Amino acid sequence: MITYFYWMLVIAIAMALLYFLGRADQWKNGLVAALVVFAIGWAAYFFHFQQVFVKHYGGVMAITVPQGQHHIAATWKDDNLWIENYEPKTNTCHFNEYSRGNLLQGKVTIKNCSPLLPAALPATGPAK
Repeated sequence: MITYFYWMLVIAIAMALLYFLGRADQWKNGLVAALVVFAIGWAAYFFHFQQVFVKHYGGVMAITVPQGQHHIAATWKDDNLWIENYEPKTNTCHFNEYSRGNLLQGKVTIKNCSPLLPAALPATGPAK
């Protein structure tokens, strides 16, 4: 919810600049100011606010699991999100860090991981 409020605020400020400068016959300046506000809002969100909103205020974020991998776990370390995925083809676990703006991304690979996935466990029937 906070993410939607943030974008509504950024767009409202950009539109207000365009409207008020347009009324003063400064359309070119209004358009430039609106684009600058939108660019600063996008950069601030991407490089700072996205993970802060998600972790602390219930924001919105989407991450896609790479093809051929299975998601195992996710955890927060400070304001950075770490995702663990398992790749059965190579029997490795991948920990990937999603930092602010994806500038400092850490990656840890564990070889011969063999996590206990429910699909890999043998089916057990009722005890006799």
